[in-house]
Amino acid sequence: MPSTDTGMGFGPADRLAQDPEGVRRRFWIKFKKVVARLPFAEDLLAAYYCAFDRQTPRHVQAALLGAIAYFILPFDFIPDMLPVLGFTDDAAVLATAIRMVASHITPVHREAARAALKRGVPESTK
Repeated sequence: MPSTDTGMGFGPADRLAQDPEGVRRRFWIKFKKVVARLPFAEDLLAAYYCAFDRQTPRHVQAALLGAIAYFILPFDFIPDMLPVLGFTDDAAVLATAIRMVASHITPVHREAARAALKRGVPESTK
């Protein structure tokens, strides 16, 4: 997979993003723990489905995997345990990545995200 070095000092997320199966596994563990507190859950899931879609270009996968890796790291700029502010840095990183690759996140990815949220327990095999 191409380097996800963003030049923004996200070394641990960049290293994790180079292990897509590790990202996939750790994503679902954290997502299930925090989904009720995430106002951006649908966008996060759509980005996840796009990142793991075989039709998505590698550079787009790399950008999204980097943002998802930042989300699943146990430490970040603002600890996720803090009420209200905890996920603002995660949301900012994800929003930036989504803006960079928005044309690649398709209605199919968004529908998969909505369907997963409606089911209540996201499917980890997509």
